[in-house]
Amino acid sequence: MAQMDTASGGGDKGKTKKLSTRVDLTPMVDLAFLLITFFMLTTTMNKPQAMQINMPVEREDGDPPPPEIPAAKVMTLILGANNTIWYYEGLGSPEIKNTTYQDIRQIILDKKKSVEASVLPTDKIKSVVIIIKPTDDANYKNVIDMLDEMAIDKVGTYTMVPVTPQELGLLDKFKNAGAPEPAIN
Repeated sequence: MAQMDTASGGGDKGKTKKLSTRVDLTPMVDLAFLLITFFMLTTTMNKPQAMQINMPVEREDGDPPPPEIPAAKVMTLILGANNTIWYYEGLGSPEIKNTTYQDIRQIILDKKKSVEASVLPTDKIKSVVIIIKPTDDANYKNVIDMLDEMAIDKVGTYTMVPVTPQELGLLDKFKNAGAPEPAIN
């Protein structure tokens, strides 16, 4: 580490000895390189994660029509402001209901269970189909939470599409009818 040079001055006159101090900085340099290496490795190992989202492709005139999905297997989730979710089952004239993010898991699992119980061997689509429609009031966190919920509930078929004007009209009727909004998370 540190060395002390205690060499004499070379004469016999009894001069005082010259003390030369020299600090060895090798361990300090080693420590600095270890720290640099450690932080470089930890930052390269923590790369940001991206979620794969497959959005529906725009149809052209010559494309075949999409496959028919039985209305009983479809559930539509409309994400709104204040962490609110409106949902309805089927495709026709829906009975719209509202819920929160705490309750949506059980609703999805119940729908999934009822669809899987009613599957026939001849059915092409054997699981629930979830349609996620965020409104302009929905925030990014709510969309990501819903996509995470699809992964947690192991929903195999889901898609995210824009909300239609008819659905916005249904939501306005629902809100104007005095239906209670669910509690905010």
